[in-house]
Amino acid sequence: MTTETSRTESDTSTAGRRRFVSAMAAALGGGGAFFGPWAHNRVWSQSAGAKPLVIGLTMDASGQYAASGGMERLGAMMAIKEFNEKGGVLGRPIEAIHMDTETTPATGSRVAERMINRNDAAFLIGAVHSGVANAISQVAQKYGCIFLNTNSSSPTESGKDCHRTKFVWDGNGSNFAQATVRNAIKTAGRDWVLLTNDYVWGHNTSKATRTILEANGGRVVEELLVPQNTRDFSAYLLKLQQLKPQAVATAIGGDDIKALRQQVVQLGLHKRAAWINNQQDWPDVYGLGPEQIFGVFGTTWYYRLDLPGVKEFVAAYQKTYPGMAIAVPGNVFHNGYMATRELLRCVQEAGTTNNLAVIRKLEGRRMSARDRLQHFDAYIDPATHQCQQTIYMASYNDTPAEKTDIFRILTQSEPKDVMDTDAPKACKLETYESTPSYER
Repeated sequence: MTTETSRTESDTSTAGRRRFVSAMAAALGGGGAFFGPWAHNRVWSQSAGAKPLVIGLTMDASGQYAASGGMERLGAMMAIKEFNEKGGVLGRPIEAIHMDTETTPATGSRVAERMINRNDAAFLIGAVHSGVANAISQVAQKYGCIFLNTNSSSPTESGKDCHRTKFVWDGNGSNFAQATVRNAIKTAGRDWVLLTNDYVWGHNTSKATRTILEANGGRVVEELLVPQNTRDFSAYLLKLQQLKPQAVATAIGGDDIKALRQQVVQLGLHKRAAWINNQQDWPDVYGLGPEQIFGVFGTTWYYRLDLPGVKEFVAAYQKTYPGMAIAVPGNVFHNGYMATRELLRCVQEAGTTNNLAVIRKLEGRRMSARDRLQHFDAYIDPATHQCQQTIYMASYNDTPAEKTDIFRILTQSEPKDVMDTDAPKACKLETYESTPSYER
């Protein structure tokens, strides 16, 4: 039997987000309110006499990435539910504890410390904001606790900020730039403006775009830095009108990209330049009108890929979470699910929750395209701990098969063709000897 309770932090976000959070809470079976970062969600399976295996879910429930945080959390919990229905792992029921990391690095650190020292979490899973992911990973490495960074994608996460205990499951800004920039130069032109969220992911993603652009004969006319949580883009869009670039490459995420897209359409600027969004997360465009999903963008997964197992995966999502505001799963949910499932498989194969044994199972792990629901096989790079996987380039689908079919997949790139060549040079994983042994 599985028992669930759910609570999520109240905030002053949009009505759309409130509907999403309410639907998520209903889907998880709870009805309480959320108060602050320490409110948490638990889901576990009862098993007489067995000590629960505690997994700490470090996902945002408020702040810029609340919507994506909610979806990656659902993905992790569906994987946990599937294992619990089969008896858990190593004969132990799995208990998931969620605490809101608030899209804030300082809160991420406090959450990680609390889960490790007070909740006996065996593993930590979840992150969208790369600053938050880095903060959590420093705490995790200090204790030796394995941390799965499910959705933050700054190249630094598998580069200079890599750790022996951290595994990065999303494509990064360099992977997406490799998949999108060259093609965009050919079709859009060589004079570009970079529109960049002013924090680590934005900086490093735009840096990767700039490198590829200039290597292929393009030119950055100007880079405009946008503070996080910007809702009024009028000054930046006025500047774009003056600069008249052939293309605008954005590294803008979460609620910021929603606001940007709406204001670009209001001014008609989506018709005056080509727009390239390095990576487009599903929760950030779901529900927007067709005009607002302009330009081309990268992603790691789409719910209508014509591949074995995809329809069944979508059906499992809809059965597990009926009535969700987001009716079909996207890339963020997919990453959360796949990372959690693979971790639990590795624990089962290792026959122990000891971190060093499980790390050895994860390093270099190969995953078939069929198992991953993607076009090409994936693997975890043992030198950087990043999951190398299929990268897709997409645009808005103007001939949808159904209302939710809003992406048109334009290309799919093999991992070898979109490799981040800088990360292995910058990543210096701690030795096994210097990594504390950790087991719960």
